[in-house]
Amino acid sequence: MPTIKYYLREGLLPAGELTSPNQAHYGEEHLRRLRLVRALLDVGGLSLASVKEVLGLIDAQDESLHQKLGLVQEAITTPSGAPLDPAAVDQANAYLDRLGLPREDHGVEQSRVTRRLAEALSAARQVGHDRFAELLDAYADGLRIMAEADVAYIAKHSKVDDVVEGMVVATLIGDAVLTAARRLAQVPVSERLIGTGD
Repeated sequence: MPTIKYYLREGLLPAGELTSPNQAHYGEEHLRRLRLVRALLDVGGLSLASVKEVLGLIDAQDESLHQKLGLVQEAITTPSGAPLDPAAVDQANAYLDRLGLPREDHGVEQSRVTRRLAEALSAARQVGHDRFAELLDAYADGLRIMAEADVAYIAKHSKVDDVVEGMVVATLIGDAVLTAARRLAQVPVSERLIGTGD
């Protein structure tokens, strides 16, 4: 596990206040940034380079909050680089159209997030589930509710840095929670629709 000194050298943490030639004092802001770095690495599974990119976006002062949140979402998304099935790209683009998101801003070539969606749809097609994309519209109904909850959660903060940091944490930790909660929710539905086989 990298040390705090390594994080300081890499610019992930700001320098502390020197109290002697070889000692520094670190305050609450340092501890908060350290916790964020650990969450990005441990829960989010981001590389150190991606963490550095996210922190740079959080610290940037020249973007609107909406733009900054979009840039952070892109930074915390890592496509696998797997080849894309052209039909899956079409499915991802059609989904963008249904959401009202312009392809010139959010298309597979412009967005890591959309590329990641196209990769997942490509993987489904490779294993014979060409119709998996039909689930996107059903997912979208639930995802709108989750997106509203995410943005309402982070909008409670008054400082821009807190809002952006909240988006990172809500998205990455939310992804982990969503995965586990979805699997748990499938248990009673499976029992009801398929049966236990008893």
